[in-house]
Amino acid sequence: MIARSLVGRIQPVTTELGPGDDAAIVTSGDGRVVVSSDMLVEGRHFRMDWSSPRDIGRKAVAQNAADVVSMGARPTAFTVSLGCPPSTPVDVVDGISAGIWDAATDLGAGVVGGDLVQSPVIVVSVTVLGDLGGRPAVLRSGAKVGDRIAVAGLFGCSAAGLALLLDEAEGFPDLLASHRIPNPPYESAWAAAGSAHSMTDVSDGLIADLRHLAEASDVRFDIFSATVPTSPDVASASEVLDVDPLEWILSGGEDHGFAATFGPEVEIPSGWTVIGEVVGGSGVTVDGSLRESGGGWHSFSTTGTTAV
Repeated sequence: MIARSLVGRIQPVTTELGPGDDAAIVTSGDGRVVVSSDMLVEGRHFRMDWSSPRDIGRKAVAQNAADVVSMGARPTAFTVSLGCPPSTPVDVVDGISAGIWDAATDLGAGVVGGDLVQSPVIVVSVTVLGDLGGRPAVLRSGAKVGDRIAVAGLFGCSAAGLALLLDEAEGFPDLLASHRIPNPPYESAWAAAGSAHSMTDVSDGLIADLRHLAEASDVRFDIFSATVPTSPDVASASEVLDVDPLEWILSGGEDHGFAATFGPEVEIPSGWTVIGEVVGGSGVTVDGSLRESGGGWHSFSTTGTTAV
């Protein structure tokens, strides 16, 4: 198991059998289970000199949970596998485990199992199970011409925090925290699940993830950059670093907000900001100009990494 300390933890009612046996048993009243997996690798997704072990654990859960929440599901259980060098201090392993458990508990979910193996660097692999509660899943492919495009969360904060860390700039603790520990607006996503035509979490970058929705739905997304919600600190940090804040807002990854489309006849839930509309065509335009690429995160790129 990832850590013996998980045995005996208080589990949610959906955990019929938790850690301690060969496998866990998790109930699903819906009869369907939404499943997603993510992996964090030291030096690629986090650095130990930038983040505490507990921060890393919480980040691993947040980025994973956002995937099932974006489909309208509520996380019920996580399994976590941890790889680490044999020289890794015990308090690092315990700290990562504690962060994972804290974040799972905040969501009303349990940590029901996993594995611990030796590896050259620290690797955290998380799988989340989610319950739709009898509702249809909200897919990427549901956007329709005439829909309004809306987002929940603040954009550009994580990319700004990463840039500050790389530059060793001082100040802006909220931006640094946004990069170290994502805080997805889960409640906004759940509120939208009953009315949104399509939805996704924004982890690769706003333009990149909007393009995923547009391609899956065979439509074009037209957005207006001035309407995208962000933090005033993003503009202030951009002045310090002499960069264009719009690139962070539109192309920076790991904000872990949500993007969705809503029909013109529905009331958009609180916590969402309209940033554009769905039209016929393909791709994504920003202020009338087609964006051929969206920047953001690419798993096998040699540039644009989150940590190095």
